[in-house]
Amino acid sequence: MSVQSAAADVDVDLRQLFASLARNWLRIVVVVLSVTGLAFAFASLATRHYKAETQVEIAPRESVYTRPASNNNDTDKPILDEQGVATQVQIISSNEILKQVAQKLGLEKLPEFDDALDMSPLSRALVLVGLKSDPMEIPAEERVLKKMHEKLNVYGVEKTRIIAIEFSSEDPKLAAAIPDAIAAAYIAGQGAAKLESNNAAADFLAPEIADLSKQVKDAEAKVAAYRSQSDLLMGGNNSVLATQQLSELSSELSKVRANRAAAEATADGVRRALQTGGSLDAVPEVLSSDLIQRLRERQVELRSNIADLSTTLLGNHPRIRALKSQLADLDAQIRSEAQKIMKGLLMQAETAKARENQLVADVNTLKAASAQAGEQQVDLDALQRDATAKRQQLELYLANYREAASRQDRNYLPVDARIASKASVPSEAYFPKVGPIVGAAFAASLLIMAIVTLLRELFSGRAMRPATGSRFERIDEVAMPHVAQASDMVAMPVVRQEPAVLRDPVLRPEMGNRPAAAEAKPYATMPAMAEAPDMVAMAEAAAAKQTAVEPEPVHSTLGEIDVEKAAEKLIASGAARAIFVSPEGDEAAASAVLVAREVADAGLRVLLLDLTASGAASRPMLDSGLFPGITNLLASEAQFSDVIHADLYSDCHVIPVGTADPVRAMRAADRLPIIMQSLTTAYDLVVVECGPADAQGISRLTGDATEVFLSMLESDDEVAQAAVKLIESGYPDLTLVTPLGHEPPGNPVPGRRTAA
Repeated sequence: MSVQSAAADVDVDLRQLFASLARNWLRIVVVVLSVTGLAFAFASLATRHYKAETQVEIAPRESVYTRPASNNNDTDKPILDEQGVATQVQIISSNEILKQVAQKLGLEKLPEFDDALDMSPLSRALVLVGLKSDPMEIPAEERVLKKMHEKLNVYGVEKTRIIAIEFSSEDPKLAAAIPDAIAAAYIAGQGAAKLESNNAAADFLAPEIADLSKQVKDAEAKVAAYRSQSDLLMGGNNSVLATQQLSELSSELSKVRANRAAAEATADGVRRALQTGGSLDAVPEVLSSDLIQRLRERQVELRSNIADLSTTLLGNHPRIRALKSQLADLDAQIRSEAQKIMKGLLMQAETAKARENQLVADVNTLKAASAQAGEQQVDLDALQRDATAKRQQLELYLANYREAASRQDRNYLPVDARIASKASVPSEAYFPKVGPIVGAAFAASLLIMAIVTLLRELFSGRAMRPATGSRFERIDEVAMPHVAQASDMVAMPVVRQEPAVLRDPVLRPEMGNRPAAAEAKPYATMPAMAEAPDMVAMAEAAAAKQTAVEPEPVHSTLGEIDVEKAAEKLIASGAARAIFVSPEGDEAAASAVLVAREVADAGLRVLLLDLTASGAASRPMLDSGLFPGITNLLASEAQFSDVIHADLYSDCHVIPVGTADPVRAMRAADRLPIIMQSLTTAYDLVVVECGPADAQGISRLTGDATEVFLSMLESDDEVAQAAVKLIESGYPDLTLVTPLGHEPPGNPVPGRRTAA
């Protein structure tokens, strides 16, 4: 397990994060009330400012009775669009209008509009030292205009042609008078602009009209002279006579050709009927003949008689034969008459053809005359267009000149704007608003203090916890095995004892500077190291017993060293963490203390973290009494700077167990990996005394550059079994360390009390 993975597998504990607000409520309330009080004082003592508004309507003021005839159809068009209203806004706020208002109301004499009139001693001092610009360097007129621009607000009301003029001042009457004066100056300026434009138009139109009158007369004379020279006689529809005749002959020619074609087609049809002996009833001209109609009626009568006689007489009867003979004569007469009709149609076609030839010749003659007249007409039209354009322009100039002259004489120039609403003297100041300012200060300060408190809690690491389901989820059962049994610790008082190596008078001959309370605690003697059996042999024998169960043997480099060798090993390996396991309990915790002091004496930054239930590792390093420690940090009752203390006998730092409620501390035990990561970053070596922890707990605390030590006082079965379990669980490089033979320093280091 690496340090980086341990630090990354975390979440924000929202419950712990927001609980910091309740813990720091007093500080938040004090700051919020202070800021609110300052805001109230500022709002109460600030200079009152009043604001008034004048509204100007942009609308046509011309009467329908005086409006020019050319503009009578433009009543439905808006006088100004959005850009036009914006332009008028800029005109109203222009320097020219503001200058007029300032001169009219004498604003340059008021200190409100001229900083140079009433400068405070502080302002004069700032000007002398160069921290503030001298207002006297700016002309008085510019100073007044600058102040007016700061207090003026001109804007167009949305979706209307109303322009609002707002002005603020310390004097309510002046706040109402200035926008009214600005509106009046704007309307007067618009009237003056119209008058100037009208006069300029009249002065321009008078000579132009005289010049155009002469030009129109000359142009119309040219038109008449050209028409007489070119003999362009005008016919109907205002067209040249030759062109009109050509059009009429073309129409007649078309009719003649149509009649000739119809006559030829009819004659051809009669001819085919006569040649083939077909029926002539299909030819309209034959049917329309009166003679043929009478002959047809006689044929019908004879056929009827023949049919009546056939019922009583035979076909060779003389009467029937006579009737049939008459019927044949009638057919011959009809055909003879049809031939006459055909000859008449042919004569009609020949006549139409002759007329067609004559018309074609006349049309060709008129075409040449019309082409020549067309060319002359083009030149004539150009002269007429020029004369017409000049006449129209002359008429327009005459109408405009008469209107401009009449308005100039009668002094009637309506402005397209009026004051829709005058400003009223305000009775209530718009600034400062005590309620909103105090409320905003209260809300803002409360929000800022809450954010600051939450950020402090977040950056301190107390609001961090491992992610759900992470490998640190049950760190409380591993890193602090005794503290996890919080209920037993609460039910039964803890008996704090110093390790035997620190209680032995032989090993600590000069401890006179330690507190009396520490000297009064009972001591115990430790058996001589020479009487201990070979610890290595016992561990190997226990491992050999386990080989009957485990299929693969565990290879170990188990070695037994003293405190100095252990310190040298940590320094040489560059380890970042040193995990000490003490199967024999609190008395064996002296190894971690002595090793930490040795490494610190070598010049490295070392911190000892006491995770034992009784505080056996940290108690010999501090004064008598209780100090905040790891439980306070887990319970969010203290910060890192509050729980890190200095060892009285070395440059080593220590985090004791602490004074917080163990039950409450264990609720946040999932933050312990984060705390370890922070400590590893700040120190060269972090020594952790875990007490009698098991192999699973050690695996959760180790990481990159970690050394695992087994503290030993006596070589008994308990120590051997603990060593075998650690080796079998993946720690073949386990090192046995004993505190025997090491003599701790006897005098506290001056000035050491709490870590910086």
